[in-house]
Amino acid sequence: MAGKYDSALSIGALEEGFVLDHIKAGNAMTIYRDLKLGKLDCTVAIIKNASSDKMGRKDIIKVACPIDYLDLDVLGYIDHNITVNVIKDNKIIEKKRLALPKRIVNVIRCKNPRCITSIEQGLDHIFYLADEKSELYRCLYCDTRYSGKK
Repeated sequence: MAGKYDSALSIGALEEGFVLDHIKAGNAMTIYRDLKLGKLDCTVAIIKNASSDKMGRKDIIKVACPIDYLDLDVLGYIDHNITVNVIKDNKIIEKKRLALPKRIVNVIRCKNPRCITSIEQGLDHIFYLADEKSELYRCLYCDTRYSGKK
């Protein structure tokens, strides 16, 4: 069935906002939920399975609101290979490269049932990057390992 629906899709220009590019195909909706883009009062366009010379297939998210609304740490944790294009006056004015954040708060939850975050309901779930090579994060409170990506 490949090829039948592969025609190019034209999505209008973005006057101001940001474009998340080079998202692994099929991951756009997860990123949409994790970044809470549905709660923003702005236009969001999700393009799934776009053709890509570099990746074969990719997803793209276009958001018509200031870059300040985007949590780059959460995005870097989800996939630090995503490119963030900042748009102003219909032009890319900056390309942001992501990195694994050194610390993440309330993105993942500690799986240790004895962790204080399991007992104290209002406590933030804080993880730090313990090993960049293996992308291993550890709970700040109990040092429980967490290496599973979303």
